[in-house]
Amino acid sequence: MPHMTQRNRKLIGVFLLLGSIAAWVAVFTSVYLALPQGLPGWALLPYFVVAGMGWVFPAMWIVRWMAKP
Repeated sequence: MPHMTQRNRKLIGVFLLLGSIAAWVAVFTSVYLALPQGLPGWALLPYFVVAGMGWVFPAMWIVRWMAKP
């Protein structure tokens, strides 16, 4: 099997990044809409921290894969 070039890996990685971020947004928006209305901000803070930073971990894996020589 031929070795994948870094150029092809970056092209695939861009689409993986965009797809994973779109999926993350869709899932966490659905979860947010299912939460009870009228919750105070301090109760929503942990949710927004996880929702805001959680996409970074899959993105780091994809970027690390893209950077392989």
